[in-house]
Amino acid sequence: MRRRFAAVLGAALLAGLAVPGFAQFAQTTRVAVPAGYATSFLLYDKVDKPDRKIIRFLYLSPNAAGLRDAGRPLPDGTVIVMEDHAAETDAAGNVVTGADGRLVPTARITAIAVMEKRHGWGDLVPEAIRNADWDYGAFDGAGQRRAVPTEACFACHKPHGARDYTFSTLTRPID
Repeated sequence: MRRRFAAVLGAALLAGLAVPGFAQFAQTTRVAVPAGYATSFLLYDKVDKPDRKIIRFLYLSPNAAGLRDAGRPLPDGTVIVMEDHAAETDAAGNVVTGADGRLVPTARITAIAVMEKRHGWGDLVPEAIRNADWDYGAFDGAGQRRAVPTEACFACHKPHGARDYTFSTLTRPID
């Protein structure tokens, strides 16, 4: 049901339909890839995506570490980085799994997505897609901004307001 809602809303957004204020929403992301996030942020989850042959590494800024599962919104200044790594494949192009049954990531980063929360940032976003004060950015594996509209990010995260517009939960830091 949630996927269907996100797909319908996302299609409407891409078509510029059914979203009050969307035509006037000249979104310019304020989000950048934080320097040194891979060593200074908390790596809190890895998500296998075998259909896309990637593993998503999820990082949380230090100001929010320990608060993710407290049931409260994340604090102003929180940054979440999603780093996609290519999965190792065999000669036939099939993904390789390790002894733990998980996909084996390579060092090659294929994409980076960042969501950041700052007081007042939501004021410029139409209510129909506003995610409190979150903003989003899409980047290639080298951290260069991609010319991708992030309105789809807003639409996809919108149904997750009860979890402060995030999909993941901090279950434990990854060793």
